[in-house]
Amino acid sequence: MEANAKTRRKAALNTPTGLSDQAVKDISAGATALLADVFALYLKTKNFHWHMSGRHFRDFHLMLDDHGEELFNITDALAERARKLGGTTLRSIGDISRKQRIKDNDADYVDPNDMLAELREDNSALVASMRSLHDTCDEHGDVATASLLENWIDEGEKRIWFLFEILRGSNA
Repeated sequence: MEANAKTRRKAALNTPTGLSDQAVKDISAGATALLADVFALYLKTKNFHWHMSGRHFRDFHLMLDDHGEELFNITDALAERARKLGGTTLRSIGDISRKQRIKDNDADYVDPNDMLAELREDNSALVASMRSLHDTCDEHGDVATASLLENWIDEGEKRIWFLFEILRGSNA
């Protein structure tokens, strides 16, 4: 019985997609790594939202809430896309921590401008990862995943733009 359970855990899903096995492997792995980054950035954004302080508290607090909502809205569609392709996706917080490339920030205090600068850089890294996955989708002819990524890239560029403009003229 134990051997059957192990076999089932490793069995291919064989979901019909019209994409090659290599495409499924490459795109679903890229989507899962990206999903881990989205969750990491979502939680960091909410962390900074919850711990924001200073004279622009209200504006920054509300903006980071909007940014967090945008990021969270990516998660289900991205995970389901990996599954539609016949791949697997994240299973736990531990799985996220093993796959994420966006670094956590567990500091007791972070200056508001440093928060925004860190989020600007992290969003830039996230957009770069999205573009890389888009290239992989193009290589394999996966227009559906590429189409999703295009909208998320645009949203990411907007977040970067807002953070950049807020920090313009500061040392951050």
